[in-house]
Amino acid sequence: MRLLDEISKELNYRNLFRAYSHIGRIPATNPITLFKILVYGGMDGKHSSRELERSCNRDINYMWLLGDEKAPNHSEIARFRSQRISECCEDLFYQLVKKLRERGEIKYEHLFVDGTKIEANANKYSFVRKKSTNKYQERLENKVNNFLCELHERYGIFGSCEEIYKALFSIKTEPFVYGRGKRKSQFQRDVEQLSEYISRQQKYEKYQQTFNGRNSFSKTYPDAAFMRMKEDHMRNAQLKPGYNVQLAVEG
Repeated sequence: MRLLDEISKELNYRNLFRAYSHIGRIPATNPITLFKILVYGGMDGKHSSRELERSCNRDINYMWLLGDEKAPNHSEIARFRSQRISECCEDLFYQLVKKLRERGEIKYEHLFVDGTKIEANANKYSFVRKKSTNKYQERLENKVNNFLCELHERYGIFGSCEEIYKALFSIKTEPFVYGRGKRKSQFQRDVEQLSEYISRQQKYEKYQQTFNGRNSFSKTYPDAAFMRMKEDHMRNAQLKPGYNVQLAVEG
């Protein structure tokens, strides 16, 4: 507890203070003190905001960390954890680990890694696979190249799909027709086909950016990837959207 208190005084809390408004009342409990309470609660195995509130009122260790400050209630602790520290917790804990390393409390000699798969709240039929996307994208590019050659023969226009699309609209003379009993002209069919190719190209490009080194993702939850989950009570192992959460500790 004393070691935590000493190290906490050496951390840079600039990002934490940015989460507070400069206009308005002063927080009831110092943000640095709340951070120490959260860290010590994690070391003590207490994570619930109500449990931390009781400890701040009854446990001498938490009362020593508070000093002369008033014990925070569970709403203040929960609000601090969900709204204030969420953007800067990674930076603060990174600083904490570095300070522990400088003091010789962590030696980086051993690393223990464990993980688990958590199923995402996403439809299992909403997945997009990279292998299939690459295949469909390659087919589309071949179709687009052939179609651009046809447009060049008809209208004498060179360029990318977007450039040709704008050029075709600039030479448009007759209004487009829609509905039953209307016959579309060759010009209208070419423009609509080109528009469809452009939208499909953009869709596949967006898919490639979302993959970001992964082999699949879910349309409804792009952060989730498709992985084989543990068997259920019927021993049915299925591919489902989920998150592979990993945790590494030194000791």
